[in-house]
Amino acid sequence: MLNVNIICVGKLKEKFLTEAVKEYSKRLSAFCKLSVTELDETKLFDKASDTDISNALKSESEKILAKVGKDSYVIAMCIEGKMMSSEKLSELFDRVSIEGKSRIDIIIGSSFGLSDEVKKRADLKLSVSPMTFPHQLFRVMLLEQVYRAFQISTGGKYHK
Repeated sequence: MLNVNIICVGKLKEKFLTEAVKEYSKRLSAFCKLSVTELDETKLFDKASDTDISNALKSESEKILAKVGKDSYVIAMCIEGKMMSSEKLSELFDRVSIEGKSRIDIIIGSSFGLSDEVKKRADLKLSVSPMTFPHQLFRVMLLEQVYRAFQISTGGKYHK
């Protein structure tokens, strides 16, 4: 069974979002071993300088990379990444499994994004849209797409 680890900077605060994550986690248990790793976001002042932001990203990248598996297939969620359909994501998961990887780490950065170090470690930089979404909501959106990918792969009726 494939291990899928969502590594995210920041913690969910809204109850409806935590309930949605629980629901998708339950659904995904039939297809993979899911874990969600929440890392503390570096606190910055409203008028943070570019240096402050750079230092925060560096600090966050150290925490992120410490959680990435040595042999994991790593997907960095970033706006400049490649966009793909749900079907292509399903094919990617299948291919990763066939190639012998047992773990996929999917990284969601802070509101300032991801450092270049994290992006360099990634096997794939993925974007879902050129639009901007709240990080907490995006976690639910990502889990839904992971669930959809497994449903497509197994011929489930969820994806239409």
